[in-house]
Amino acid sequence: MGLAGPTAGLGRPGAGPVRQAYGGAVPTPRPVPRPAPADLAAARNTTIPDVIAPGLAVLFAGINPGLYSAATGYHFARPGNRFWPALHRSGFTPRQLRPEEQAQLLGLGLGITNVVARATARASELRPAESTEGARLLAGKVQRLRPAWLAVLGVTAYRAAFGQPRAAVGPQQEAIGTTRIWVLPNPSGLNASWTMPKLIAAYRELRLRVGD
Repeated sequence: MGLAGPTAGLGRPGAGPVRQAYGGAVPTPRPVPRPAPADLAAARNTTIPDVIAPGLAVLFAGINPGLYSAATGYHFARPGNRFWPALHRSGFTPRQLRPEEQAQLLGLGLGITNVVARATARASELRPAESTEGARLLAGKVQRLRPAWLAVLGVTAYRAAFGQPRAAVGPQQEAIGTTRIWVLPNPSGLNASWTMPKLIAAYRELRLRVGD
């Protein structure tokens, strides 16, 4: 699964190679309007679809959708979330995608899901049992889809959900079948201890390992 550069495909799921995803085969959706307060309130406890396919190079797993993402239907949609710029600047995507362009990740061998599907205003609203059950369901999903890597975005969430209290950011000894696990920092703008340069460096470390 070698990489020739940031524009090279990380995998070949059914969506096709990068030249198809970026050459016009995948229509570019219009920017999504900012949700109104009523939209955010209505989004509580809802879910949004995964961006997944079998045989991905990396399946990124957020903690759970925020209300902004749930209201728009797109992952990491809230302004200030650093997932999309970190993904680009670490070399995973040839340009910075907008949240509404998330489907184009599949052509790059990348996907997005969540540990817990239920949308909340804050991840702290999740019950411990929800996180544990979410990890179990995620493991089943990974076993079916068999990505090369599962990247969990948030070390605190990973420790609690997967029962690994000593886990640190980086590659994990644990695996799910043939899928290896890597823990990345939470890209939320509220995660101030991880500055943008540090966040990019952490994501780039995984990207370089994927290219080995």
